[in-house]
Amino acid sequence: MNYSQLIQQLNQGNLAQVYLILGDQEYLSGRIKDAFVKIIPDNERSMNIGNYDMEDTTISAAVEDAISVPFFGERRLVMINRPYFLTGMRTKSKLDQNIDDFLEYLKHPEESTVMVIFAPYDKLDSRKKVTKALKKVATTIEIGSLRENEIKKLVTDKIAAAGFKIDHDALDRMVELTGGKLTAMMSDLPKLILYNNDTKVIDLASVNGLVSKSMEQNVFDLVNSVLAKNPKQSMDIYHQLILENDEPIRINAVLIQQFRLLLQVMILQKHGYSQGNLASTLKVHPYRVKLAMQTIRKFNYDQLREAYIGLVDTERQMKSTQRPPELLFELFVLKFMKSVS
Repeated sequence: MNYSQLIQQLNQGNLAQVYLILGDQEYLSGRIKDAFVKIIPDNERSMNIGNYDMEDTTISAAVEDAISVPFFGERRLVMINRPYFLTGMRTKSKLDQNIDDFLEYLKHPEESTVMVIFAPYDKLDSRKKVTKALKKVATTIEIGSLRENEIKKLVTDKIAAAGFKIDHDALDRMVELTGGKLTAMMSDLPKLILYNNDTKVIDLASVNGLVSKSMEQNVFDLVNSVLAKNPKQSMDIYHQLILENDEPIRINAVLIQQFRLLLQVMILQKHGYSQGNLASTLKVHPYRVKLAMQTIRKFNYDQLREAYIGLVDTERQMKSTQRPPELLFELFVLKFMKSVS
């Protein structure tokens, strides 16, 4: 089930007992939470809505709330956030999570309770018993990997609801600058709407002036400038990232991820994978795949591999020597450009 289908179902009053909201889309998660809250009447919300963060609270406390009888109402709503125990990730939380309580609840969910689990992760650990049990019972809504046309529709619908329009080239540029991140696009809308209040039309000039590039987009530009053997532009973008308080070691790590993605896309595309299949197989945002496919048309495998190996070596030096990280990156750029010239 997708986001739109869920909202339609909730508006019709068709409720399941357990929902799993899977994916890291802060904007959509917020809209979904608001939609679930509305199923509880205003005067009953203080007594019949529970909100639990699993990095601060035990799952047993949430389950205990879920099995409680609603106070002066027909239904309880229990929302569980950041259930890290469904993944393979480590957390700083020192709580002792009694998963058995949760497993027991999933066997017999309380009829008067709607339990909604918000898992802001790319994927869950499907090998775990608790994950298998949850997926067997829950209605799952995946919000992590939205297609570009879905993102654009959500944004244009929001703009239309405010009585505005957006030019096609302005919308395309907005997607480009934010890396196709819906939450970032929605966060930028208020200032774009305020700026264009007289015309009621969001144009390209205002998007260029008011929407900041995401780190991912800056890294994409940096990747292309390196591959295009443009040292000055490469260092200008790199220093801009440093000025924006990005750590050199983090920038290098993101560059490594990007070149790894380019290699993966190039190899899989040769095996017949489409853009949609690539995004789901590699578990990355569809827009990143789109950009990667545009890049690999202009470069060959040896160039990408050379850059990837060079960045891995640069990361090793950043962690093992006292040489300035900016200098190490400059040396990488010069060495790479000389090797592929």
